[in-house]
Amino acid sequence: MRKWLLIFISFLLAFMLTLVPMPEWAIWFRPAWIMLVLIYWNVTSPQRVNLGAACIVGIMLDLLNGTLLGEHAFAMIVTSYFVLKMQARIKMFPLLQQTFCVWLMVFLYQLLIYCIQGFIGELPKTKWYWASSFVSMLLWPGVASILKSFKRRSRLRMAS
Repeated sequence: MRKWLLIFISFLLAFMLTLVPMPEWAIWFRPAWIMLVLIYWNVTSPQRVNLGAACIVGIMLDLLNGTLLGEHAFAMIVTSYFVLKMQARIKMFPLLQQTFCVWLMVFLYQLLIYCIQGFIGELPKTKWYWASSFVSMLLWPGVASILKSFKRRSRLRMAS
């Protein structure tokens, strides 16, 4: 039960960070917090956080953002599919390769969102749209280490 609670709390914090107000100029630099947390749990606990979880989290993000229902869900499912397929490799990669892999996955997520928005005629009008994947890549080592330490602490509490 504690493992599920830890996963739930990490997603809740990611949603809260997604909602933090930012100045107009900095909006394009907002990391993909929810995608980073989803990638982490896909890699470390694929039996708990799988495509179903990606769908639920994506629909929640759609509802939160007021976007086309299923837009983020579809992008998260496709991205999670690739993460889950490569899960064993990503887990064994050194941090630098993991960081590059995370950039690719967040870029894929953004590309899918971009394509969907293009189909409905709501393309972003700035080239800064892609900055989020780079910021997410730079934050990956910190996010992964924080989630890893919380996971380790919860195991210690469960053992005692």
